[in-house]
Amino acid sequence: MTKLPISAFIICQNEERYLGNCIESLAEFAEIVIVDSGSTDGTVQLIQSYIDRGWPIRFYHETWRGYAGQKQFALAQCLQDWCFNVDSDERLDKPLRDLLPELIAAPADIVGWRVARRPYLIGYGYTPEKVKERKNLRLIRRGKGGYDLAQAVHEGIVPRGGRVEKAKTGSLLHFRPLVIDEQILKENKYSTLKADQQFSEGRKAKVSKLIFSPSLYFLRLYFRNGLWRCGPSGFIEAMTGAVYAFLTQAKLYQRQALAARPNHDDAGDR
Repeated sequence: MTKLPISAFIICQNEERYLGNCIESLAEFAEIVIVDSGSTDGTVQLIQSYIDRGWPIRFYHETWRGYAGQKQFALAQCLQDWCFNVDSDERLDKPLRDLLPELIAAPADIVGWRVARRPYLIGYGYTPEKVKERKNLRLIRRGKGGYDLAQAVHEGIVPRGGRVEKAKTGSLLHFRPLVIDEQILKENKYSTLKADQQFSEGRKAKVSKLIFSPSLYFLRLYFRNGLWRCGPSGFIEAMTGAVYAFLTQAKLYQRQALAARPNHDDAGDR
């Protein structure tokens, strides 16, 4: 089978439970670049088993550089004409795999493609095609984009020298069904990274954002993205997003408040 001139690039750490199905969905790719930052489970052995079976994997060990830095390192190792960023808990669905030959045959002025992603919801399964997250730039011509290393979380490829279009069909399927106990811990971690980034950039906390951002985030996910179609599971997903938005704004406000007025126990003055 002729392979597509695409390098998939993946960063991972302790992804034994998810990575196999991700790799399996990349069977048509000419190259798979995987960068591990210190797995202690069976991830390394899993990757080696695919290498031993002849999969076109180039495997690297690299100390953690942060999300953007780690992905930039992985992107820099890619050798094919096109590069596709895939997370270890994502899989390409069949419509997206079928569309890839058309995407990479695009005119030279198109340097990248934005792709939809559909999450797996506990109690529901993968969201239907009409229910998807905002399309993000995942497929880029080699040398026509890179990561903004200043982004601490929700990093994305920054294109240069051409147009970026949206794939008309197909999705990345995101399979990491965390119960709410674990998902809130993840949102807490990501909101800390985001708030720290905004604080370091000198962003000012706004009471209006603290009050309205969570509601707007929920409404966007629930109605515009279509999570209302997925019953209680969709409602929980949208509410979890609202929690992330609230935590980000609250943490930014408190960091600035502490910088302006450090805590002081003034009970003796009252």
